[in-house]
Amino acid sequence: MPKLTIHQKNWLLSAHIGFAALWTGAVLSMFLLSLRNTHSTDAEVLYTLDSAITLLDDWIVIPAAIGSVVTATFLCWVTNYGFVKFYWVITKWILTTGLVIFGTFWLFPWGNVAARLSGREGLQALENPIYTFDAKGVLLGTIIQVLFLFVIIGISVLKPWGRRPTQAKNQTSSN
Repeated sequence: MPKLTIHQKNWLLSAHIGFAALWTGAVLSMFLLSLRNTHSTDAEVLYTLDSAITLLDDWIVIPAAIGSVVTATFLCWVTNYGFVKFYWVITKWILTTGLVIFGTFWLFPWGNVAARLSGREGLQALENPIYTFDAKGVLLGTIIQVLFLFVIIGISVLKPWGRRPTQAKNQTSSN
């Protein structure tokens, strides 16, 4: 695949930054809604905030995370960044993969169960240990996601650790 021009790379990078901003902002919003929901005294408010959390996850976080991963893949594939040339790129891949796995298998289900229980049980959900666990999981999980997203953004800006050492391709083995 041919390398991108600077103009094309900048457009792709802009899309990547946009997806990362959407992902980060939506997860931060989920955290704030979850934090607000820890003191709900009205069943409708409890359910509405839980529903808003799942709405943000379904319609912004998931598409933004997918967009971020897709644009990152193309940036690595069609620019000089590569997938394993730089330590900072490798670190971002590891952290992003961890966030996607955590969001898919833990955070997403916790939010859905919390919304389902608060919709069905109202304020009685606050006495349900499953709801309590899942609501706390969403609260802690979203703040962890936000912190790691800020770390990933910082790595993108600072590009620490530099390039991995390369070995000469024409080395002869000395046996």
